[in-house]
Amino acid sequence: MPHAIRIQKTGGPEVMQWEEVAVGDPGPGEARVRHTAIGVNYIDTYHRSGLYKLPLPTGLGSEGAGVVEAVGTGVTDVKPGDRVAYCGGPPGSYSEVRVMPADRLVKLPDGVSERTAATLMLKGLTVQYLLRQTFPLKGGETILFHAAAGGVGSIACQWTRALGVTMIGTVGSDEKAAIAKANGCAHTIVYTRENFVERVKEITGGKGVPVVYDGVGKDMFPASLDCLSPRGMFVNFGNASGPVPPFDMLLLSQKGSLYVTRPTLMTYTSTRAALLAMAAEMFELVKAGKIVSEARQTYPLKDAAQAHRDLEARKTTGSTLLLP
Repeated sequence: MPHAIRIQKTGGPEVMQWEEVAVGDPGPGEARVRHTAIGVNYIDTYHRSGLYKLPLPTGLGSEGAGVVEAVGTGVTDVKPGDRVAYCGGPPGSYSEVRVMPADRLVKLPDGVSERTAATLMLKGLTVQYLLRQTFPLKGGETILFHAAAGGVGSIACQWTRALGVTMIGTVGSDEKAAIAKANGCAHTIVYTRENFVERVKEITGGKGVPVVYDGVGKDMFPASLDCLSPRGMFVNFGNASGPVPPFDMLLLSQKGSLYVTRPTLMTYTSTRAALLAMAAEMFELVKAGKIVSEARQTYPLKDAAQAHRDLEARKTTGSTLLLP
């Protein structure tokens, strides 16, 4: 029987169990996928810890790539033998084989490997909606992006360079600064020893930036608001250091009629048409060589708990994959 990582209760990495699972035939609208690479993302730790509630017991993981083994009735977009990747849908990508809704699967174009796709579906599509939809960048802007050497940040560095955007990125160490710069980040700020608000004001000549993209959360708030120019937008899309605490809305008016938003990838990819359009734009950049995304860390699938420990300890950079 195939195996999967499952949890019976929420908590630390120790609650993750390597279990045999029964995987049947796909039903109507479903496909069975044999994974070849599985993405690890911060949202997985939120599901495991209980920050984001899931019915228990449950599988974990929302991103993967592999090969379609079988499809159920009514499925026309994919067929057995297709190389596919996905993000979203029911949790459960931490598995050797799974059945899932076929409308979440994206066929991979020639020239895009399954391992590359498994590093990009959640993080790369997150960058797509952040840069192209939540606060659409046209080129010429100077922006601030927190955690610029992380999985999302590393892709954002490359995507902003492709758009002609000047990116200021915060990082936790000189090693991570070098990674961000290599990916196209124009200015790096080592927040562990530098005041990032002062540095942003210095870099922008006191103007601030029109948008701050933040996947860190609590540790970067409310200081991020002080980096914004009037009518700027703070985009919080993650909680790596914990969620942004409640705050007085009057703070936004006091700091320059600011906007704050908390978007999610699931909203932006809620329709198949949107999912396919976003993925197509991303994969075109990959095929053009403007985005290079390979895992900087890999773990055997059965060692997913260690991957979570390293991710939460900020020992990882870029993307992390589990390999069945």
